[in-house]
Amino acid sequence: MPEHGTRRVLLDLAVSLDGFIEGKNGETDWCIMEPEMKFDEFLDGVDTILYGRKSYDMWGQYAPEEDAPKEENDFWKQINSKEKIVFSRTKNGDEAVYVHDDIPGTVERLKVTPGGDIWLYGGAGLITTFVNEGLVDEFRLSVHPVVLGEGKPLFTDIRERLDLRLAGTRSFPSGVVQLIYHRN
Repeated sequence: MPEHGTRRVLLDLAVSLDGFIEGKNGETDWCIMEPEMKFDEFLDGVDTILYGRKSYDMWGQYAPEEDAPKEENDFWKQINSKEKIVFSRTKNGDEAVYVHDDIPGTVERLKVTPGGDIWLYGGAGLITTFVNEGLVDEFRLSVHPVVLGEGKPLFTDIRERLDLRLAGTRSFPSGVVQLIYHRN
């Protein structure tokens, strides 16, 4: 876990070879999870997850079916143990912290409080805001060996060019390649 004042915002997500984070009907069945990815280690370093309202409504309280494999239950139990912050202009609730405005100020306050890294889960609109405001410290993109042809693009409406520095790569037996970039 990072020390006080060093929390980072990590954008970690799956992307198709042609740059989509979801298929045209919102499908994510093309996403590969394999033990070699050690996603549990990533989650061990994170204690806060940031969601847009739609992403939170879809995944923020997800629970697998009762007959799901133990690995899937353990995975979701680990995710659901994290602090959840939802950026929404209208919605409120008791199961997460809701933020209605001042995204940059909220993120800067989070980054200087003690704790682990912060996972920017999404969705696409929130990712755009974070990129445009310079709030993403690390881009962890797992490029999957699939071409979707259409869907929800990873980046839209980015205001200005963002030069990044390659910090690492990992490849996996499935053909997934993870690219890790830091801001210059």
